[in-house]
Amino acid sequence: MLREKIKIRGPIIPPLLVSLFLPILIALTPIAKVRATTLQRLSLDQLVAGADAVARVNFSGSESRWENGTIWTVTTLRVMETMKGNLPAEISVRLPGGRVGHFTATVEGTPRFQPGDDAIVFLKNSPAGGFTVAGWVQGTFRIFREPRTGNQTVTQDSSAFAVFDPATRSFRTEGIRHMPVEEFRGRLASALARGEGQIR
Repeated sequence: MLREKIKIRGPIIPPLLVSLFLPILIALTPIAKVRATTLQRLSLDQLVAGADAVARVNFSGSESRWENGTIWTVTTLRVMETMKGNLPAEISVRLPGGRVGHFTATVEGTPRFQPGDDAIVFLKNSPAGGFTVAGWVQGTFRIFREPRTGNQTVTQDSSAFAVFDPATRSFRTEGIRHMPVEEFRGRLASALARGEGQIR
């Protein structure tokens, strides 16, 4: 009578050992992806109201690390211009997810910053220190230089991410795309002025 055996990259392992160690192998799988992120659509006025600061920033560096069994990424950003709040020359932004060694955790809806990034971000104080991004991808506006004209435009990260629209009770992919920087600045200035008027 032949005894069934399973081969996994080399030595032959009896099925009993496979059944014992399979949960451990699954637990140690180096890639984790969270797909259940649901963001509710936020207007520019709502982003302004929910932010402690708004600034134009450049990427300086980042580090991912384990905290209480979860991977977090802390990104250092140089503050080029402050539009709301009082900020130092450099700030730290803390967001869930990242890569530590062979382990990668991805949380959909969180912005990721890379070398060369130029962006306007809506910042919220983090209880763990530093800041997080208000509205995640909704509060991140990337600045690009058009190769043909040299003009700078703004694209909101959420323009490529479906968020929940309570008015229509459906998920929609919307957001600012390729808007001239000066036009976006005008809209932001108006939203900031309306926010200040509501505080008074």
